[in-house]
Amino acid sequence: MEKEKTEDQPKPESEGNIKEDSPNDASEAELKKVEEKSPEEKIIDLEEKIIRLYAEMENQRRRYEKEKEDAFEYGGFAFAKETLNLIDNLERSKTTIESDEDLKNSEGFEKIINHLDIIYKDMISILKKNNIHTIESIGKKLDPNLHQAMMEIEDDNKESGIIVQEIQKGFMMKDRLLRPSLVGVSKKVAKTQQNSTENNEKKGEKK
Repeated sequence: MEKEKTEDQPKPESEGNIKEDSPNDASEAELKKVEEKSPEEKIIDLEEKIIRLYAEMENQRRRYEKEKEDAFEYGGFAFAKETLNLIDNLERSKTTIESDEDLKNSEGFEKIINHLDIIYKDMISILKKNNIHTIESIGKKLDPNLHQAMMEIEDDNKESGIIVQEIQKGFMMKDRLLRPSLVGVSKKVAKTQQNSTENNEKKGEKK
């Protein structure tokens, strides 16, 4: 007997074979939505896109203009910062010469100091012509934006935080900080320490 032929029955789709919408189907759906919009709605959509595009172009233009201005205004920033090393070395050389007792007693001592002063003033003058100027420090209140405190110096005659010593000059390039001033600031003597000092002095007088 011939085996009865069984018709192929459709297999149920497994969970892994569930048909998903392809990107083409999604784009076709979006296109259908656009087609369903009225002419007025399409015009509004176009206007919004144009406004967003214009805003992006305007932001890019402003960024370009700002970068161009900064390049023109502060193009020599790195060079100016390196130049300050020359001023520092000049000041150190002057200090070294002034503290050398043998050179102090030599005939050319005054001439050397005068020449160093002239060079220093010329360099500061050149920096000023290029909108680079020193930061005022001595006697000023400590400003973290301009000064960097390196030490505290006890002084009851001044308020705490007043600059009493300048370790290294700071400079500004127009409105931008080139480098901060390294300074020493005043600090009032603590009362407990002051009282103990006074007591020790009194004890010494009694003896």
